[in-house]
Amino acid sequence: MIVRIMGEGQVKLGDAHFTELNKLDDELLAEMESGDEAGFRRTLSTLLGAVRRLGTSLPDDALEPSDLILPSPDATLEEVRELLGDDGLIPG
Repeated sequence: MIVRIMGEGQVKLGDAHFTELNKLDDELLAEMESGDEAGFRRTLSTLLGAVRRLGTSLPDDALEPSDLILPSPDATLEEVRELLGDDGLIPG
């Protein structure tokens, strides 16, 4: 699976990590729905950190089709709301 973090680049992750990332995505969606800005910041940071930790960064000149696109670390709750719609970041 190829994940793009907006403003950073792409990371290649094994499919085995999907469950962990999906759990964080569910938490992020719940925090967005409740308007929990602090929780949103914490979970977004954790989600992006997990992608970076578990994956392998692709070279900057690599342009692989992305399976997932995640917001930048400084994205606001409202910006991510617009990205998500009702689906979450990670398709279930």
